[in-house]
Amino acid sequence: MNAISPSLQTVLLLAASNVFMTFAWYGHLKNLADKPWYIAALVSWGIALFEYLLQVPGNRIGFGAGMTLAQLKITQEVITLAVFVPFAMVYMDQPLKLDFVWAGLCIVGAVFFIFRG
Repeated sequence: MNAISPSLQTVLLLAASNVFMTFAWYGHLKNLADKPWYIAALVSWGIALFEYLLQVPGNRIGFGAGMTLAQLKITQEVITLAVFVPFAMVYMDQPLKLDFVWAGLCIVGAVFFIFRG
C-alpha cells in the first residue's frame, strides 16, 4: 500500500517540476546573461527535461485520482507562485512587492472557485 496519497504525490511532483521550470525560464537571466541567447535556450531545454520528467507523472497521478484538468492547472498556478516568489527574492535578488500578495489572493480566489463542490 502506498503511504503517500495521490493528491500529495501530485503536489510534490508538481512542486519539484516547478523548481526546474523556474530555473529553466529565468535562471539564465542571472547565470548566462553574457552568453548568446541560443546557448541559454539549449541550457534551458536541458533543465526543462527534468521539469517534464516530474510534471508529466504528477499530472497523470492527479488526473487518475480524480482531479479535473482545471484543478490540476490551478494547483500548478498556486505552486508556481509559491516557487517563484522565493526564487525571485532569494536567487534573483528582487524585492518583495505587495503585488505578490495581491497575486496570491487572486490565486486563492481561483482555488476556491475551482475546488468548491
